[in-house]
Amino acid sequence: MTTASSDTPVLDTLAAMTVDSLERCGLDAKTLMCTRIAALAAMDAPAISYLAHMGPAMDAGMTAAELQDVLVAVAPIIGTARVMAAAGHITQALGIAIAVSDAEMPTP
Repeated sequence: MTTASSDTPVLDTLAAMTVDSLERCGLDAKTLMCTRIAALAAMDAPAISYLAHMGPAMDAGMTAAELQDVLVAVAPIIGTARVMAAAGHITQALGIAIAVSDAEMPTP
């Protein structure tokens, strides 16, 4: 079996899986992102997983209030500990995104 050569094979695979999922899913972009955020919270995903979804969620028009609504909606199902962990991971992901954005901005 031959594999394609790449500097980022794991990221490339994740990107391909995401594209395939999007092509097969009939949900609108915002509903899709709400579903993915809920799934991340349910499985106690790390901040980096939320970071990968923040840009697409914002591109889909999701607001911070809607992110909170997703956590409120899943709280009775996944429990307090997972919701609090998710909130912390989302906050950490947003902090990372802001730091990266600030680092990329040219200084006057």
